[in-house]
Amino acid sequence: MKKIILPLCLIFVMFLTLSANDLTPIELLGKNLFFDKNLSTPPGMSCAACHAPETGFTGPDSRINAETAVYPGIVMTRSGNRKPPSAAYGGDSPVLYFDEHEGLWLGGMFWDGRATGSTLGDPLAEQARGPFLNPLEQNNPNAKLVCSKIAKSEYADLFEEVWGPGSLDYVKDVAGTYVRIARSISAYEHSAEVNPFSSKYDAYLKGEAELTKKESDGLALFEGKAMCSGCHLSEAGENDEPPLFTDFSYDNLGIPKNPDNPFYELPKKWNPAGKNWVDPGLGGFLMAAGYSEDVYAPEMGKQKVPTLRNVDRRPSEDFVKAYGHNGYFKSLDAIVHFYNTRDVESWPAAEFPMNVNSDELGDLGLSTAEEAAIVAFMKTLSDGYYDPKEMAKPSVGIVTQPASATLFEMAGPNPFNPSTMMRYAIAENGVVTIRVFNVIGQVVDILVDGLQSAGSHTVSWTPANLPSGTYFVRLEADDQILTRKLLLVR
Repeated sequence: MKKIILPLCLIFVMFLTLSANDLTPIELLGKNLFFDKNLSTPPGMSCAACHAPETGFTGPDSRINAETAVYPGIVMTRSGNRKPPSAAYGGDSPVLYFDEHEGLWLGGMFWDGRATGSTLGDPLAEQARGPFLNPLEQNNPNAKLVCSKIAKSEYADLFEEVWGPGSLDYVKDVAGTYVRIARSISAYEHSAEVNPFSSKYDAYLKGEAELTKKESDGLALFEGKAMCSGCHLSEAGENDEPPLFTDFSYDNLGIPKNPDNPFYELPKKWNPAGKNWVDPGLGGFLMAAGYSEDVYAPEMGKQKVPTLRNVDRRPSEDFVKAYGHNGYFKSLDAIVHFYNTRDVESWPAAEFPMNVNSDELGDLGLSTAEEAAIVAFMKTLSDGYYDPKEMAKPSVGIVTQPASATLFEMAGPNPFNPSTMMRYAIAENGVVTIRVFNVIGQVVDILVDGLQSAGSHTVSWTPANLPSGTYFVRLEADDQILTRKLLLVR
């Protein structure tokens, strides 16, 4: 690799920029907790099993998304009752409260808002405490067991570095230790790694990218005729902070029942209602929390408005994502068509027929082309966008000590069909990401995304359902970004 001699002042500026993107100790601790497969009983299931980065921190199994959309727990005969929501872009969700002016409940976490945030002052932290002890998810019998596993982990020293000596003493202080675990995961879920704001739309808002005509038309419809931005806020904030594409409110869209939801088949211990179970959403939580009927009844069937960021992020074109709280829809096209035509076409009945939103969807009068334009715009919300003009430039490695990525070269044919191979080497253990982009800067595949050991590696790419053309494969390792140009010839 060619070394580049840079002025000391420029190196210092670059160092500051790179350091700003590093995880803080508490964020790194939270990341270790988030990806630790040992924190389930039996071991084998981490938070990332249902909230994976390659799909925007939601369900990473295309088969499950296509078949049921509701994920099994570590005990495979048990499952939850809803599709995994995104764990990203939720850090600004406030403590659950009723806004008297708007007449809406806002905030909290989970589809039904039950992680209110009122105990810890942080809904994300309260949410993080739940899955470890849920028998339908990670199935630990108590918090003490979770804490004891972390005390024996490779990152136990990091825990005490972050929280202080004795902070992992689960014998004397189980409750406090468990709260510190939750707050650490929350810190990671608040981090720039989980919320990078790196979509094409973000670049557009900064004047660094242009939307295509179709995407621009979709944005106009999104903010106008289709009324999507009423709940999925699309404008930058007062201080130019990027939009989150949610207002953290709750709504009943009238989504049909998902007949393939495995929760219906669970024993009465977990689901007393059996096939007659219907999801009460926020109203069900408020009722269980002891609110009066005049408070909970108007909220029955309402689910939290999700962020639309990464709504189409997936590792390949043929990967299936599911949409709606119960995963009834299997494509963006399908759920947009439902929004448009719910009241004028023959759709199955709403899962929860009370309190269905009849003001902002159901008969929007959008044409097929207008629906497609809205979908095109929403696809600009996926993180990982890079300007194709920059992608086409020759790779430049900034050599620091120690260097991480020391090699990234073609080891297979180029042009190629049906597959090719790349070889790379890293000098020390670290996180490596290798993604493939098309010529308009969209991620079309993720080849590597995770911890890699020092040494040489190879990775192959066999694109499925992608047309002939130019693609760019981009390796990111520590402080280096290396790019190679590929030509697929069908």
